[in-house]
Amino acid sequence: MVASYTLGHVRALAGGRILEDQLISVVGGVIEEVRDHPSGLAADVDGGGKLCVPGMVDLHSDALSREYRPRPGARMPIDLAMQAAEGNLLAAGVTTAFHAVSFQIKSAVGIPIGSPRALEVHDAVNAYLDPRMDHRVLHRLDVRCRGGVEMFRDRLDTGQVPLVSYEDHTPGQGQYRDRTVMERWLREAQHMDAAQAADHVDQLIAEREKELPFRQQTLAWLGELAAAKSIRLMGHDPVTPGEIDELVQRHAGIAEFPTTLDAARHATLRGISTVAGAPNVLLGGSHSGNVSALELAQAGVLDILASDYLPSSLLTAAFELARLGHATLPAAIAMVTANPAVAAGLDDRGILGVGYRADLVLCSVVRDRPRVIQTLSAAM
Repeated sequence: MVASYTLGHVRALAGGRILEDQLISVVGGVIEEVRDHPSGLAADVDGGGKLCVPGMVDLHSDALSREYRPRPGARMPIDLAMQAAEGNLLAAGVTTAFHAVSFQIKSAVGIPIGSPRALEVHDAVNAYLDPRMDHRVLHRLDVRCRGGVEMFRDRLDTGQVPLVSYEDHTPGQGQYRDRTVMERWLREAQHMDAAQAADHVDQLIAEREKELPFRQQTLAWLGELAAAKSIRLMGHDPVTPGEIDELVQRHAGIAEFPTTLDAARHATLRGISTVAGAPNVLLGGSHSGNVSALELAQAGVLDILASDYLPSSLLTAAFELARLGHATLPAAIAMVTANPAVAAGLDDRGILGVGYRADLVLCSVVRDRPRVIQTLSAAM
């Protein structure tokens, strides 16, 4: 694609409704006009009556990490992983992705990850040459991990306001408040027997107790950074209304993957945006046994969908919410476009309207399932 072109004969999702047979004019990568397509006027790109929606904004993408480390012990060159992840994201209609980069020494289940590659991956995202979409970093910060916090300090001043998600995956609280969920994962993925898994979990809980003072120190520091607008902060896996109140006190604006309906409802009351995983919608529930995204949507307390580990789930999950009657299609599409853009402070995208980035996705619908046909990114 070139920076200036016309896209014609599309059904455009604009202004909260679907407009038939529209002509979209793009100049310098920005939408200049959206209007009815006059009969007989040719366009540079003929949409053929397909649905056109804004490019998707993914606040939590593991696409890069999965390409970088396709299986335990195997690491691909980071530049190759970036190219592969970019291709997968564009094929799914994602034009802005926050790549989840974990600043920690151990994995979420307490397994040493060897030489930390967070800084390498972080720098690769920010230095990627000739991007075809907007690549950004989601800084996942384990608030108990001293080494991870120091790594994050080293990359704090990058010229952008970083998006930071603080987390604590210690079993017995948060995502793994039911410790047997982690024990089951350790048995299945790490091939531990029941006794080994239980002992490992006991050790993680004991380690957390020792690091509680450092955890509180880190959270206070993050709150100060958020108050100064040096970072955009979100809290990972909040369980209780009290934890939502703590998010507000720390000047965080996003509750990422709330694990209970009570937490999500309280987040909405306190003006905190809620994020759920798009795969959760398609699976009909959380693989960790936490609250279902469908339940959040039905209760009207779901604002944003993130792809998590499956880029193709974003658009499909939005259509699924509409099919089930939990949201109108425009409102569901906003959960993967406008809402995450606003939450991330990106006011130039996520809306198909004059003056916004020309990140556009053409899709068809087959048996209630959307199929991305073409992604037109302003970065191309």
